[in-house]
Amino acid sequence: MITPTHSVTINPHSGKGELTVLFGGHAQTPPLHDVGPKVVDYHLVHYVLSGKGRFSCAGHEYTLEKGASFYIFPGELTAYVSDETDPWSYRWIGFKGTRADEFLSTLGISINKPVVQSPFSRKVSSLYRHVEQTLLEGPAGCDMEAGAYLRLIFAELARHRTSTEPLKEEISAIRQQVDQAIRWLTLQYYQPVSIEQMAQTLGYHRTHLSKMFKQYTGMSPSQFLLKIRMERAKLLLLEPLTVEQVASSVGFTDALYFSKQFKKWYGSSPSDYRCDQNFKPYDCAT
Repeated sequence: MITPTHSVTINPHSGKGELTVLFGGHAQTPPLHDVGPKVVDYHLVHYVLSGKGRFSCAGHEYTLEKGASFYIFPGELTAYVSDETDPWSYRWIGFKGTRADEFLSTLGISINKPVVQSPFSRKVSSLYRHVEQTLLEGPAGCDMEAGAYLRLIFAELARHRTSTEPLKEEISAIRQQVDQAIRWLTLQYYQPVSIEQMAQTLGYHRTHLSKMFKQYTGMSPSQFLLKIRMERAKLLLLEPLTVEQVASSVGFTDALYFSKQFKKWYGSSPSDYRCDQNFKPYDCAT
């Protein structure tokens, strides 16, 4: 008889940057254990250790077994349930970061392709366990160490990846185009970027590139660029810079327009965000 278990460990020193682990955990689920439908505001990946279950995302349902990984994106409605006779056990990692979407896109993972079915790997399982153990011990450098293990998990996935839909040569070529666009946007976000200019620079037709970009990332190039800029601005607002300087640093020539976009993205103005973070370089009343 299966004995259900559940354990989760939070990162006690969660940082900010390209890729940060928020928590890690593992569970042996009981039969028909269901989660959701729900929405989270971070990235979440599960690795199935044994048993099977079903995962629903973006109008699709996937039946997953040992060795499968399924990814949940921020703001996306998802649900998952364990099998009635062979309930799954899995490990999971919650994470965030300015390059999280980019890393996943490089692996061919998106809202429309959130599942990877690979042969079970003891090494990958061990890396998940190391993440949780590192956070549990909680040394000063656990944030960097846990992040390093997550990168190793992604590296193993890249090395042995076999998706539920086999990649074709033409899809690989399209992926290369999208990867080029992601690198270009990530490096040029502080410039007054034109998507038309980017497409011309990379040698692709804008309409074609935009369509493929959204297929693999779940966002248009313009949305992805805005996401990069907003995430970078959020970090810069915790530096001793004026709002005008932050706006200029992330590619906005008009500070007022930047403030409107920031409020639309995060729900508060740059000045209010600083006050909420108890950071008072210029904008908060004493």
